[in-house]
Amino acid sequence: MNDREFLAGRFEAHRGHLKAVAYRMLGSLSEAEDAVQEAWLRLSRTGPGDVENLGGWLTTVVGRVCLDMLRARTSRREESLEARMPDPVVSPASGPDPEQAALLADSVGLALLVVLESLTPAERLAFVLHDMFAVPFEEIAPLVGRSPATARQLASRGRRRVRGAAPVPDPDLSRQREIVEAFIAAAHRGDFAALVAVLDPDVVLRADAGALTGGLAEVRGAANVAGQALTFRRYSPSTAHSALVNGLAGVVNTVDGRPSAVMSFTITDGRIVEIDILADPERLAELDLAVLGD
Repeated sequence: MNDREFLAGRFEAHRGHLKAVAYRMLGSLSEAEDAVQEAWLRLSRTGPGDVENLGGWLTTVVGRVCLDMLRARTSRREESLEARMPDPVVSPASGPDPEQAALLADSVGLALLVVLESLTPAERLAFVLHDMFAVPFEEIAPLVGRSPATARQLASRGRRRVRGAAPVPDPDLSRQREIVEAFIAAAHRGDFAALVAVLDPDVVLRADAGALTGGLAEVRGAANVAGQALTFRRYSPSTAHSALVNGLAGVVNTVDGRPSAVMSFTITDGRIVEIDILADPERLAELDLAVLGD
């Protein structure tokens, strides 16, 4: 084994962790992969040298790359991911594979990713690296060009936003599935009252059908969400397949065997508090949904 093969082997041992960092930073699976690849290129150019903690060094490199990518979105005035749904990680109802499980450690649901999109790049970096991956503020500070005390303040602001806006899902997956199945069954029957019964009064539905339809749309309130569900079922008949979406009970809808939507449900205290739907045909085509069964 030559030196490059040895270095590649060491890097591969950290790949899953690095992609998890990048996914939380960017909300995009393809961009997360790009960030990890860039970290490998930087490592291969410089070599490990005197790096004592390769995992920590790579984590901060990926963090810097992601921060640059987030800032580039703003400087180029591109469409922010805040105007579209973050990429979902879809797994069979039986459970995620090891790679998906590593990516989703710490229950990173779509609801949390949506909130992270509302943070500034620096706040997001400080919060993700410190609160999710225990990176010390002394190592975060140089990445954002601030003091450790300021980096701590950035993470604190991000933490307040997340705690105030990202609901904490019930941990019982079986119970989650029961409630999602009740929602789907009520929608199929056209039962408005049954739909409202499983929805939190302040439920939020977000749906992204793509740029051609205006991007991310939002509906609030149990009655409005129930009405939207009935309208959708009336004009877009589909078959629902149980799945896990970012580790939570969800559904993949198909029409004539082709995916038409991925639905993620966040359930708190036995009621659905958020529904996140990706129905953009172009982005659905990029997801690996072939492993899903009925």
